[in-house]
Amino acid sequence: MKSLVAVASKHGSTMEIGERIASILRESELLVDVRPIDQVHSIAAYDSAVIGSGVYMGRWIGDARDFVDEHVSELSRMPVWMFSSGPITDKVDPGDAADGIRLLEAAHGREHRLFAGKLEKDSLGLMERTIVRMVHPVYGDYRPWEEIEAWARSIAKELTAVPA
Repeated sequence: MKSLVAVASKHGSTMEIGERIASILRESELLVDVRPIDQVHSIAAYDSAVIGSGVYMGRWIGDARDFVDEHVSELSRMPVWMFSSGPITDKVDPGDAADGIRLLEAAHGREHRLFAGKLEKDSLGLMERTIVRMVHPVYGDYRPWEEIEAWARSIAKELTAVPA
């Protein structure tokens, strides 16, 4: 079974989540490609997919939304999981999951997860810093690695139970 982990990540922290998921899947002897979503032009070679996107102002990154919309027919014929990353506190807002849930339903996917993200001042552009300053965030890495790894192991368990 060959799996795709495709991620839209503006500053790299969501891609790091995708890479960790791919690593856990590989521990179960699955063949996994992890790619930036804008570099995936075909999913014909894959038997399953995990698709993730950073969330900004409650929305998935446009490339991720476009990818799912473009490949929705193919995705609906394989096991698919999706995740969103981006809330910058240890308390996630369920509203940040809305795009991911909508896209998961369109693709007849199995599960969506919302993970807290990471905010580093040095990685932000001028406009982003201006917007972020209005909400008075505490910079830091809020990604729940144990939860992410447990979720990836549950995906691996499902995929290894399915005949290739």
